[in-house]
Amino acid sequence: MKAIVFREHGGPEVLKYTDAPDPVVRANEVLVRVKACALNHLDLWVRRGIPGVPFPLPHIPGSDVAGEIASIGADVTTVRVGQKVVLAPGVSCGKCAACISGQDNRCRQFTNLGYMIDGGCAEFVRAPEVNCMPYPENLSFEEAASIPLVFQTAWHMLVARAELQPGEDVLVLGAGSGVGSAAVQVAKFFGARVIATAGSDEKLQKAKELGADQLINHKTQKIRDEVRRITGKRGVDVVFEHVGTATWDESIASLAPSGRLVTCGATTGYDAKIDLRFLFSRQLSLLGSYMGTKSELQTVMKLVAAGRLMPVVDRVFPLAEAAAAHAYLESSSQFGKVVLKV
Repeated sequence: MKAIVFREHGGPEVLKYTDAPDPVVRANEVLVRVKACALNHLDLWVRRGIPGVPFPLPHIPGSDVAGEIASIGADVTTVRVGQKVVLAPGVSCGKCAACISGQDNRCRQFTNLGYMIDGGCAEFVRAPEVNCMPYPENLSFEEAASIPLVFQTAWHMLVARAELQPGEDVLVLGAGSGVGSAAVQVAKFFGARVIATAGSDEKLQKAKELGADQLINHKTQKIRDEVRRITGKRGVDVVFEHVGTATWDESIASLAPSGRLVTCGATTGYDAKIDLRFLFSRQLSLLGSYMGTKSELQTVMKLVAAGRLMPVVDRVFPLAEAAAAHAYLESSSQFGKVVLKV
């Protein structure tokens, strides 16, 4: 099969469109003929290399997959050859206490397609049968591939971790990103007032079209000052943080008393600091969040199929142009998802 493979860490130039062995499925796995694979910032980190994380090389990246079942293992019973599927990106052991309780993102063996195992930037990918999600027939393959990781992450952050309530104020950092554009929609679905930040007026206008109520251009406005103005000096109930050190101080300062900050990433750096006096005197909550559960993704897929949530596709590249797609994502020019078409 053809695939995007890198044999060393580095810039986009290490990504090669080349031949790779066809995956061999186990009894409980399926082989998916990939039609589209959406990119995430996770792909950039994996390609660059993360200190202390020994990725298997050579490696095929890509976590978000939509396609058709090409073949099935001997024990597979819930899907058939030729069926359209969207793959849940998270792969876990399925046997531990976390997995059997439905908290598979807490499994000690949890990984993502394209992280510690080969992913979907290829003509074929193998995955466990349980990772096959219903395909929303109202979407193209490119749109369907844009759902899983970002919507699952945003849902878990806002619903499971921050316990968002109707009528609350939510600050969504980086609303032009894949996870940010998903968070705007999830927060609006639950009846929150959404304050969205982005680095251009064009991105902010798109965030408004997704449902954002108030807009902050973080390149020309100070986030904490605008939040205080919008909320009558109170601050927000929830901060949806995934940027890292570049926005951390502004995020903390934007919280109302007893506010909750939930974070899933550190794109601009991880060495964040906080004044503990501010933390305890204002009774703030800092919440970490990692991916989401398969059951949460199933809920998201139902809402997408019903038209209540919608994937946002910015640009589609051919699989062979994965290096250009990575460079485009690194430029932060996009609003929504960058997708590879296979």
